[in-house]
Amino acid sequence: MDWLIWTGAAVTLLGLAGLVWCIAKVAAARKAGLSDADLRTRLQRVVALNFAALLVSALGLMLVVVGILMA
Repeated sequence: MDWLIWTGAAVTLLGLAGLVWCIAKVAAARKAGLSDADLRTRLQRVVALNFAALLVSALGLMLVVVGILMA
């Protein structure tokens, strides 16, 4: 079951990269000095991607745990 652990680790890192990307997008949006309505619109898009990245990361961690339990 080593392949399950390594696959889970890769999926977790992919989700973590998505989270870091979301942080960078929010920081760039705040730095742009947009109006409240424009900032809110950009942040609403990033929130959906943030939840998706969090889900991918959690699924990867679940794969790692399942792989460890089955080994």
